[in-house]
This record gives sequence, C-alpha cells and structure tokens, in this order.
Amino acid sequence: MSTDTDSARRTSTPGPWALPRQAGMLRYDLPASIVVFLVALPLSIGIAVAAGAPVAAGLLAAVIGGVVAGAAGGPALQVGGPTASLTIVVAESIHQFGWAVTCFITAGAGALQILFGLSRLARGALAIAPVVVHAMLAGIGVLIALQQVHVLLGGQALSSSWDSIVQLPHQVRSVHGGDAFVGVLVIVIMLGWRYPPPAVRRIPAPLVAVAAATLAALVVPTSVARISMRGPLFDDMRLPALPTGGWGAVTLTMITVALIASVETLLSAAAVTRLRPGQRCDPDRELVGQGVGNMVSGLVGGLPIAAVIVRSITNVEAGARTRVSSMLSGVWVLVFAVAMVDVVHRIPRAALAGLLIVIGIGLVRLAHIRLARRSGDLLVYAVTVLVVVFGNLLLGMAIGLVLAVGLLLWRVARADVTAEPVADGRWLVTVEGACTFLALPRLTGALARVPAGAAVTVEMTVDFLDHAAAAALQDWAETHESTGGVVEFVEMGAARIADLAIGPPTRGQARRVIDEALGPWRRTAQVDPITAGITEYHRGHAHALRTHLDPLRHSQNPDSLFLTCSDSRLVPNVFTGSGPGDLFTVRNIGNLVPADGRDSSVEAAIVYALDRLNVRSVVVCGHSGCGAMDALYHELTTGSGLDDWLAHGRASLDSFRRGHPVAAAAAAAGFGEIDQLGMVNVAVQLDILAGHPVVSRGIRERAVVLSGLFFDIPTARVIEITADGIAEFGKAAPNVTTSAPGEPVTVLPV
Repeated sequence: MSTDTDSARRTSTPGPWALPRQAGMLRYDLPASIVVFLVALPLSIGIAVAAGAPVAAGLLAAVIGGVVAGAAGGPALQVGGPTASLTIVVAESIHQFGWAVTCFITAGAGALQILFGLSRLARGALAIAPVVVHAMLAGIGVLIALQQVHVLLGGQALSSSWDSIVQLPHQVRSVHGGDAFVGVLVIVIMLGWRYPPPAVRRIPAPLVAVAAATLAALVVPTSVARISMRGPLFDDMRLPALPTGGWGAVTLTMITVALIASVETLLSAAAVTRLRPGQRCDPDRELVGQGVGNMVSGLVGGLPIAAVIVRSITNVEAGARTRVSSMLSGVWVLVFAVAMVDVVHRIPRAALAGLLIVIGIGLVRLAHIRLARRSGDLLVYAVTVLVVVFGNLLLGMAIGLVLAVGLLLWRVARADVTAEPVADGRWLVTVEGACTFLALPRLTGALARVPAGAAVTVEMTVDFLDHAAAAALQDWAETHESTGGVVEFVEMGAARIADLAIGPPTRGQARRVIDEALGPWRRTAQVDPITAGITEYHRGHAHALRTHLDPLRHSQNPDSLFLTCSDSRLVPNVFTGSGPGDLFTVRNIGNLVPADGRDSSVEAAIVYALDRLNVRSVVVCGHSGCGAMDALYHELTTGSGLDDWLAHGRASLDSFRRGHPVAAAAAAAGFGEIDQLGMVNVAVQLDILAGHPVVSRGIRERAVVLSGLFFDIPTARVIEITADGIAEFGKAAPNVTTSAPGEPVTVLPV
C-alpha cells in the first residue's frame, strides 16, 4: 500500500489523539484559543486598571502568560496571565514604589519562582494551610469589591478599605448615573449568564458584558468615563528600574508576589489535572515556566502573571488538547492590542469595575466558609480575612499561618482528662490524646477531684506521653495509695509509662496496640507465656472487656453454636468479629460430629445449645492444613484412641473420593487435595447435623440456620461452604452447581 494511502488512513482514523498534530491543532486548539482570548482580554484590561497600572501592562502580561509561560510551563492546558489575586499587591507596590520599580519587583519574583522550581521546593508552597489560602483569596476579593464599587459609581478607587467603607455613603449621594448604569449592566449580565440556552452561553460572559456595556455607553444621555492609553501598545511599554532605597520593603513585596503567584499556579495545576486526568503535572516545571514568564513580563513592563484557574478551566472545557491553545490565546491578545487599540479606548471604566466586583465576590466562596466551620477553622478564616482587608495581604497571610499552626499544636498536644465517680464508689479517670507537660494543669485539676481513699481506675488512651506527665501520674498514685486508696492503671493507648524507663518519649505506634490486643496467641516461646499474657491483659485490656462481661454475669445468650477444630491457629472470635457471649464454641479434632451419637461431649453441647440456650444458628468451621484431614486422607493409624475418633470422618473421605461438588469447586479455586477434603468434611458435617433430631426440630420450629465456614490460614480469609459450592466473603459468590457427580462444573475464581 502506498505512503499516501497510509497517510490518508491515519488521518481518517477516529478519535482526537489519532489526528496528525496540525489537524488536531486546527480542530481543537485553535477554537479553544479564541475562547480563552475572549475571556482573558477584558479581565486583563480590568486588572490593569484596578491596579493603577498602564492598560498595556495587562495586555502584555496576557500575551506573555499565554506564549512564554504556556510554552515553558507544566500542565499543557494551563493558561497564565494577570490575576485578580495580585491586584491589591501590585496597587500597593505602584503606590509605594512607582510603576518602574514594580516591574523590577515582578522580574525579581519570577527569579524567585525559578529558584523554587529548580530547588524542587514547589510542593512546599502547598504546605500553606488551605484555610489560609481560601481566606487570603476571600480578603482580596473583598478588597477588590470595596475599591471598584466607587469606580462603578463614578468615583475613584480608594487605597484604604476603611476609607472605602466610610466614604461609600458620600459616593452613593454623588453617584454618576451613566457610570452606574453600565457598571450595573455588567454585573447583571455576569450573574445572569447561567440562564440563556447552552448555545448562547458558549460566548464568554465577560466579553458579552463588556461589549454590551461599551455599546450602552454610546447611547446613555450622560458622559461615561473610559479607559485611556497614551498610544499604541509598544508606545506604552516601560522598562523596569532599580529602587533608590527601601530594599527591605521591595524584597518583602517581591516575596509576596512570588508566593501568591506560586500558590495560585499550583492550585490551578491541581484543578486542571482533576478535570483532565490524563494530564501530567510537574509542579517544579510549572513554577519554572511561570517564573520565566514573570521575568519576561517584568522586563518588558507587564503585570505579574500566574496560572489562572478560570482561564485554565475555560481552556479545558473549550476542548483544548495541547499547549498550543494557551500560546495562541496570547498571540490573539497581541494582535488585538496592536491592531485594535481604538476599541480599548471605548471601554467604560465602570464596565471593568462591574466585572471586577463580580470576580472579587466570586473569590469569597460559601463552600470554603462551610468547610472552615465544619473543620473548626472558622476563627482562622475570619481573622485572616479581616487582617487582609483592613491591614495588608502579607500580614494577613502571616497571622493566618500562625493561627493555623497554633490551632494545630493545640489539637495535637491537647489531652482530654476527665474524673468522675462510677459504680460501687469507684472513680474513673480517663486520659486521651497527647499527655505532655502542657496537659499538667488539666491533669492535676482532674486528679484533685478524686476523694482520698477511693478506688480509682486510670484509663489511658494516649499516643504520646512525656516524662513530666508520667511523673505527675505516678506521684499522685503514690500519694493516693498512701491515704488508703487503690489505683489501677489501664493503658490502652500506644504510649506506655514503662517505655519512658528505657528511652526518650516517642509517639506510639497504633500497630502495637493491635498486636498486643490480638497477638498473645502468636507469641514465640517464653519462660511463662501464659503468665506474661495474663499480666499484659490485666494491664491493658481487662478494663475494656469488663464493661462487656458485667451484663453477662448471671447468664449467657449466645447467637451461634460454633463447632470448629482444636487447632491452635484458629481464633473464631477474631475472624467472625464476635465478642464475649456471642459464640457457644465446641472444639475437637477435625471439627467432627459423630453420626451415631456415641460421643457424649458433642451430643451434650448440641442439646444444651439448642434446647437450653436457643441458639439461632449452628456453624461448622474447618481450616486449611488440618492434621486430622491429612491423617484421614492418607488413612494413617496410630493404634490409639485417635484412630477411633478419626473414624467419624470416614463419611467425608468417601464423599470426597466420589467427587463431591465442593471438592470440584475447591480444586478449581486452586486448593490442594487435603484442603479439598477439609471443605467436603464441613459440608458432610452439616448434613449430619441437619439429620440430628434436636437440630432438625430447631430448623423446623425456630428456623435455625446451618452454616459452613473454612478458614484459609495463609491468607487469613474465610470461605463459605454450601452443599454444592464455595464462596469467599467480600467477593462475588462463585457458587458451583452440578446435576450429577462427574459432570462438567462451572467455577468462578475465588
């Protein structure tokens, strides 16, 4: 086949990723770039005007954010440009240092971002508590709205939030009707753009709002203030200048710009990655790319840039496939700024003010406030917002971080201590959390409430314990016992008092608690393992078990008769999730039920469980690697009473050899012949129990349920045994059915 034919076939292959690069760019990236351009254009102009920077600075930043940062950044679909979150910082910088020094600050912030990326510290920016970031953005949004509402009413933006609030009544009384009309028109369109049909909503709301306000400004009977540029784009460019002094303040502003731009960039990258899971995100490369963009923007007289979530999401939703979309959007801004500068002169300032008010209000998200309240961080959120609004951004971020860290330390280092009387005149002292010297006031206060001579149980569930707290507890215990009292320590947490005698305090491991609670049955040989286990039980777990056993002191009411093997590796209460009083357990070699009733022990247990205890179910449980099944399978003889006992399993061996369906299911699941016999044995014992007169009467009169289980020791999994199949709990039931022995069997994998 010819090369041309192959090329045609590849071009016609369905799916966007199969298209050649040029065709894919024309089909997806070109339309998406136009949508992003239409969104970025009014926002870039509005941010520049709000910051008090030249309009050209916003347009240049949009060009560089698209072309330079788009080419060098991380996620391919991320779009950079001027951002509202930096508006207040830039405005303060211009007011304090002038525009030329602000350009130098922008370039320096870009250099810092490059250092962040090259030193692989990008993810460190995400260490800022999310509640502080959310509050910081909300504070910026409030600042923008407070400033721009004066512009919307025909006045000038005020630098102080307090002045903006105080002067607002005066501004309302002296409102300029034309400006207010076009500004409110933009707000109405922006807020109501969710209601038109989807085909109409494809046009970006900011573009529609600004275009409608520009046209409305031509017909209103009063004059409307418009934005101004001193000439074409390149005539309005300004080079950066070094500051003549105040290097400390300049450096602080530079760090602020770098941090805010970095955090917003990384948050945007995370959002883009969630929207398009196939996109790979290298945060270090993204910071390097944005840093290069900021350096270039500062050197040519543009605003600081960051990856903007709104534009990036717009790019993804518009169908972009590669970074070509972001780069082309910057090219379209450049073409517009050079060829259509007269259009910029016609845009009303109040229209951009209305646009920024909506953007600012959008930064205050109710979801973030609800999250802060739900997580207990509402104080951090509120204080950060207030300091950002009435102080400054850097101070607000610093105070927010201090509060967040302080709240974290308070939560981590705080111990809950209670002391209260319980039954029989005993007192219960509970200590939970991290018990350190910081908890001494609460600890000593609670212990002081315990009367002299009382019997006390100190229940400790702590994951960290230092020497000061341990010494306080031990000193109090010695003093209390010297007055005739009794003190019992119950240590159920991961940190123990005895650990402090062998080393410095460490945070306890929760795994150790589990191992100590469930682990005595798997201990290695000790001098006296039973005594050691009982000692540990009394110290750590008896108190917890006491509350469950006390109601059962006079009678038992088990749910199940549980017949299982005597094998020491089986722990029925563990793998059935049952507790004291739940299982009436009978254990013997091979979990056998003598069909002839000759074993009085098993017979007595069956009768007692069903006639006296009225159990609701009868369970037979076998296990893998069973020695009884191995002896039965190989027909071993010992010349002892064991031979007589294993004879009760002869029916199971015969059923296995005849091809019992359970054996076929077990074989298909990969079990060996000994374990297959063990599973068949469970099914046979269930048949024997079903024919027992006491059991059959319970089934008939009280709907007693018969169940078969098989515990696979290597995997610690429990398998259900039925009359004709097996099924593993937690997975699709792989039941096996067969109409007669020897026929083909269908088995689902276990």
